[in-house]
Amino acid sequence: MSPAVTDASRDPGAADAPFAKRILLGEPLSSEQADEHLLPKRMALPIFASDALSSVAYAPQELLMILLTGGIAFLAFSPWVATAVVVVLVVVVLSYRQLVKAYPSGGGDYEVARTNLGEVPGVVVASALLVDYVLTVAVSVASGIDNIISAFPVLASWRVGLAVACVVLIIVVNLRGVREASRAFAVPTYLFVGSVAVMIAVGLVRWMLGHPPIASSAQFAVQAEDITQAAVILLVLRAFSSGCSALTGVEAVSNGVQAFRGPKVRNAQLTLTMMGGIAIVLFSGLTVLALVSGVHYAENPCHLVGFDCAHLVQPSLMAQVAAATFGAGSIPFFIVQAATACVLLLAANTAFNGFPLLGAVLARDGYAPKALSTRGDRLVYSNGMIILGLIAIGVLLLYQASLTNLIQLYIIGVFVSFSLGQLGMIRHWRRALRGLRGLSGATRRQPGPRAELIEARTGLAVNSLGAVMTILVLLIVTITKFTHGAWLVFLAIPVLSLLMIGVHRYYRDVETELRMDDTVHFGSAGDLALVLVNRLQKPVVKAVDYALAARHDRTLAIHIAVSKEQSDALQDEWTRHGMPVPLVIVESPYRAYAGPVAAFIAHHREEHGPTVATVYLPQYIVGHWWEVLLHNRRARRIAQQLMLIHGVSITLVPWLLDSSELIYGRRSRPMAGEDRSGRPRDALSLAHLRAERSSLER
Repeated sequence: MSPAVTDASRDPGAADAPFAKRILLGEPLSSEQADEHLLPKRMALPIFASDALSSVAYAPQELLMILLTGGIAFLAFSPWVATAVVVVLVVVVLSYRQLVKAYPSGGGDYEVARTNLGEVPGVVVASALLVDYVLTVAVSVASGIDNIISAFPVLASWRVGLAVACVVLIIVVNLRGVREASRAFAVPTYLFVGSVAVMIAVGLVRWMLGHPPIASSAQFAVQAEDITQAAVILLVLRAFSSGCSALTGVEAVSNGVQAFRGPKVRNAQLTLTMMGGIAIVLFSGLTVLALVSGVHYAENPCHLVGFDCAHLVQPSLMAQVAAATFGAGSIPFFIVQAATACVLLLAANTAFNGFPLLGAVLARDGYAPKALSTRGDRLVYSNGMIILGLIAIGVLLLYQASLTNLIQLYIIGVFVSFSLGQLGMIRHWRRALRGLRGLSGATRRQPGPRAELIEARTGLAVNSLGAVMTILVLLIVTITKFTHGAWLVFLAIPVLSLLMIGVHRYYRDVETELRMDDTVHFGSAGDLALVLVNRLQKPVVKAVDYALAARHDRTLAIHIAVSKEQSDALQDEWTRHGMPVPLVIVESPYRAYAGPVAAFIAHHREEHGPTVATVYLPQYIVGHWWEVLLHNRRARRIAQQLMLIHGVSITLVPWLLDSSELIYGRRSRPMAGEDRSGRPRDALSLAHLRAERSSLER
C-alpha cells in the first residue's frame, strides 16, 4: 500500500500568508507552476537586457565627459573611442553566444571558470559578479534619478531619498515573480528603445538636411586642464574604460538560461543577439548625435564657462540631446526623459535576476548559505533579492547617489568575470579539440564529428579574441580607475572570495561529519519523557497530553524548585486535580534550570541504562512585539542548553495566547474536539488525560 500524499495546494491553510504580504507580493505559487513562469524571448529581453540597453544612456555621457576634461579639442577622439567600444561589444556578444551553448545550466562565467580553471578562479568570478551586480543597481538607480532631476530640477535635494525609494519599489516588484516583473518592465524598456531610436533618426535626418539640433551647452566653453603628452593617452584610455560600461549586463543572459522557455539555448542566444544589436545602434547613434548637437557635459559643471553652476543643475546628455532634437518642454522630450529614467531605474532589474540566480548556484555548490537556494512564495529566490537590495541601498547612502563617483567603481567586476570566463572557454574548446583529434580519420570525416570539429575551432577563435580584448580592457580599466576609487572593488573581490572558500570548507567538513557509515547503531534501553512544569496551567496540560499521546515508556512531570513554598503549592494542586502523570520535584538552590534537569537525566540513566529522553517545554506564542519583552523566554534558553546533551531531544509545545489571533488568526485549545463536546475545558482535558493514562496502564 503506497503512502498517502497530501496535496497542499488544495488546502487553504497550506498557502496561509499574512494579509500585508499577500497584498504586496500576491498569492503564493505552487512548485508545479514553475514552468508557467518561464520567459518567452519578447519578455526575456526587458528582464535580462535592461542593464545593457540602459547603459547607452550614460556610457556616451561618461565617455564624452572624460574627454572634455582635456578641452573641446579632445572630443575629436570620441568617434574612435566609441568605435573601439562597439568592437569590444560585438566580440563579447559573440563570445557569450558560445558560452551559452556550451554551459546552459545557468552558472555563466562562474561555472565556466570553476569547471575549466579550478576552484579559486571560479570563486573570484562569482565574487566579481556579485560585486558588480550591487554596483549595477546603484549606478542604474543613480543615473535614473539624474535624468529625473534633469527634467524636474526642484527634486535635486531629494536625490538620495528618491534613489532608496526606487530600490525598494524594484525589490517589491521582483518579489512578485519573474513573469509579473517582466510584464511591469516590458513597456518602459520597449518605450525607451523606440523613443531613443526615433530621436536618433530625427536628429540625424535634421543634420543631413542642414538643420542640425543644437544642444543648450554648445555655447559654453570649457576650462581645460593642463595635460602632458603621456596624460593624453591616459585620458583617452580612461574615456574608453568609461565607455565600456555599455557592456555591462551582457553576462546576465548566460546566468539566466534556465529562465527561458524551450528551446532554452536558442532563445537565450537570440535574446543575446537582439540585446547586442540594439545596444550598438543606440550607443553609436547617441554618440554621433551628441557630437552633432555640440553637447558639452563636464565632470565639474563649474568648468563650463558661462554656466551658472551655483543655481542650475547640469542636464544629462540624454536630456540635452532630446531638448535639442524635439525642443525643451515638448511632449517628445518628456517621453524620452520619462522612458530613460524608467529604463535606468529598471536596469537594476537585470541585477535582481542575475544576483539571486548566481547566489542559488553558489549555494548549490556550497559556496554560499543554503538560504540563497530557497525559492519564496512567488517561485523566486527572494532571499538573494532582499540581500542585494539592502546592500545597494547602503552603497547609495554612502555615495549620496552620485553617478560620477559610483561610475568609478563600475565595470571592473564584470570585466574580471569576462576575462576569466573567456579563458575558461579557451580551455573548454582545446579539450574538445583534443578529444576529436583522438578519433580516427574516417570517424572525423563523418557529419557529426566534422560539425563538432568546426564548432570547436570556431569557438576557440571567437573566445580567444574575446579573451585578448576583455583582458586588455580590464588592464585599461584598472590603470585608469584604480586611484579614482576602484581600489575598493579590488579589495572587496578577494575578501568575498575568501569568505566563499571558508563557507565551502565549512559545508565540506559538516558533510564529512554527517556522512552515513556502518558504525552507526540503533536502539536504546529505554524511552523517557519529561514535561517541564513551572505552574499548573493549560499550556502544561497540553504538553502532558502530547507526551502521553506519544506513548513513551515512562512519562514524568518535573518541577525545578527554586522556592519551597512554590513547589509545595504545586504538589498540592497537582494532587487535587488528579494529574495522570507523577510529578518529580528537583531542588535547585542556585536557581538554575537546565543543570538540574540534566543531572536528573544522568541519574535516571545510571539506574535504567542508556535511556533516550524527550523534554517537553510549553512555550507562549504572542501577537505583539512588546509581549516578547514581558515573557522571559525561559523555554528557549533551557532548550538550547539541553540540546547539548547526547540522547536528549526537545519538543516545544506552543500555546497561542489570544493576542496571537492578530497574526495567525486562531488561538490555542488544550485538546482537539473540546468545542464540539460542550463540556468545560478543564474537565474535558483531565478526563482525556486520565483515559489516556488508563489505556497505557492496560
